[in-house]
Amino acid sequence: MKTSLRAALATTSVASVLVLSACGGGTGAGSAGGGDGDDSTGGEDEPQTIKLVAAEYSASNTKAFWDQFAETYNETTGHTLEVQVISWDNIDQQASTMIQNNQAPDILNLNVYASYAADDLLWSAEEVLPAEAQEDILDTFVEYGTYDGKFYGFPDLASARALFYNADLFEQAGIDGAPTTWDELKEDAAAVADLGDGNVGYALPLGPEEAQGEFSMWLYNNGGTWKDGDTWTINSPENVETLEFMKTLADEGLTQNNPARSNRADAFDLFKSGKAGMVVGFSPLATQLDEEDRVDYEVAPFPTNDGSESKTFGVTDYLMAFKKDGNQEAVRAFYELYYQEDQVNTFIENEGFLPVTESGLEYFADDEDLQVYLDTLPNARLTPTDDPTWDSVKLAVQQNLGLALGDKGPQATLDDLQQTAESAGD
Repeated sequence: MKTSLRAALATTSVASVLVLSACGGGTGAGSAGGGDGDDSTGGEDEPQTIKLVAAEYSASNTKAFWDQFAETYNETTGHTLEVQVISWDNIDQQASTMIQNNQAPDILNLNVYASYAADDLLWSAEEVLPAEAQEDILDTFVEYGTYDGKFYGFPDLASARALFYNADLFEQAGIDGAPTTWDELKEDAAAVADLGDGNVGYALPLGPEEAQGEFSMWLYNNGGTWKDGDTWTINSPENVETLEFMKTLADEGLTQNNPARSNRADAFDLFKSGKAGMVVGFSPLATQLDEEDRVDYEVAPFPTNDGSESKTFGVTDYLMAFKKDGNQEAVRAFYELYYQEDQVNTFIENEGFLPVTESGLEYFADDEDLQVYLDTLPNARLTPTDDPTWDSVKLAVQQNLGLALGDKGPQATLDDLQQTAESAGD
């Protein structure tokens, strides 16, 4: 059994965590402090009250961490931090309502930021992020957190994807090690499927939960992109070729039934049951597998179409700061405390995710089971969250990408998504 040391340390407190939007999942919590943050105005030399609205990653850890953080913040800064933790199922709607009603929190933990930056609602890094913290944040997250030349999307934690494979099924099928090319992946999937007994070669989720995540992992490993500079490239030849290959896996019976409507949670459940040879996963899946102790699994870089160096799809969520009269110094104090190594890395470790800072890479460096992620994380490729229209494009991808596995086919599906993206920016 492959067990992560840090995952094992976190097992007693980490609930089953699935990144439903970018990294998050969970079951919701309440308000630790109440109030709407309106008393955050006033002179910047005076103690301020600011409010954090945070997404719940796990019922065991998220609220407990932020409550303790608020206590430390209150004691060390002289300001007051109120905390409200909301389930990932509800935070998008509740956050939108707050902002529309002119009751935005001072700090919001969410998986999109660019539309708020475009509306000039956010403080930029030069205004509220201490220089030491900004220098420590990994360059890739600064890049994707930058809108119109300014850094607004400050990362809280990260995840990166890799190929999980069932070592027992591979051994039964006579497969020696992980595939490094797509041709090898297809051969391995066929060998596992040929075992019968309900086994499938590759668990493919192109349902509405996170189709953009699965497709990203594949397209990046075929030289594809979502955007090239300011130009959308959703229907590029590389992306069409990628989706055609994925359709072939389904057409030849190497995936589970109806992958077009299967969500990532379904694919994970199939892998955890021991009936899938391979699946794209991330560190919280390893935590679940270690807890359940049913599947002998290994983790490897995702194969590429031509055998070149593997690329990983990365995800981060953001701790963005809304501009309010008089809250700037209290907000700056929030980030100064959060990005201290004993705060940010404790949060990440307890939730079972990956670091967002250079010092975090060093903190987790001794965990051999995270090495496959840590090696690629600094160069991880993200979806274009720096584009304000990405949220609507992502929704279209989630709802429609699975159509490519049916009669509509890859070319027409990606053509329609390309048109949606181009129209969204008009």
